[in-house]
Amino acid sequence: MASSQQPDIHFIGVHTRYSSWTSRVEAVLEYFEIPHTSKILKLSEVKSVSPTGYVPFIECRSLQNTRICDSLAICEFLAESHPELALWPRDRQLRALARSAAAQMHSGFSAIRNSFPTNFLAHYSGNIPISDAAHKEIFQVLSLWDTARKASKERLEALGQPDEGFLFGSFSIADAFFWPVLTRFRSYELPLDSASEEALKWMAKMWNDPVFKGLAHRYHEQAKDPESRIAHYDDIFRERDDIKYSVFSEDWTFSLSGRQTLLRALKRAVH
Repeated sequence: MASSQQPDIHFIGVHTRYSSWTSRVEAVLEYFEIPHTSKILKLSEVKSVSPTGYVPFIECRSLQNTRICDSLAICEFLAESHPELALWPRDRQLRALARSAAAQMHSGFSAIRNSFPTNFLAHYSGNIPISDAAHKEIFQVLSLWDTARKASKERLEALGQPDEGFLFGSFSIADAFFWPVLTRFRSYELPLDSASEEALKWMAKMWNDPVFKGLAHRYHEQAKDPESRIAHYDDIFRERDDIKYSVFSEDWTFSLSGRQTLLRALKRAVH
């Protein structure tokens, strides 16, 4: 049995302002208020606790500290461990759609992920290179968000259930999995030309949610510790005179006002 003095889950990851994998799990733990202890590692410490070099992982104390790796496997384990919290939608149809969306994010969109590393605080402006493959994936992501919201609205209306405005109604693992991609739209001023009003409303929902504002505060707090810095992830375009690097202020806000909403919000950032 796990000690009554400690939560069952111990979460280990790297600094979340740089790690999409760790920030996904952190978002689920925080949004659903799942009791846990945590340890954030510097990159130089990872191999000492994870010989394979893979993070994040959790250790389950009630299962003899069994270690569960991979962000999707971790979230599935948390969903199984806490059925009362509905980490996936309770409706079977929406649950299937949410799992499909999270799996697409987990295994796909490699052009976006490889071209635009996660860096929550960074703001790049100027002649940012976007490959044809990345353009295609940006369109696909925005289309996925639009499709998810439309299907969810229709299904929840048919069920007579409330719609909270997340991808599949209420917050789920699917929203957590797309959080790091959403932040890339801000960091790299990725184009929103094909974003529907439904997609933009979801973006606003995420940016303005109190839990995610709290996570953003945590990212800014991390930056106050110089040992948390991963130098090669900061100013990745440092050799380019036509791209400007700056850092977002914590009071940056997202407001919904048409297809150029993110660009307008970016212009309010403090450089």
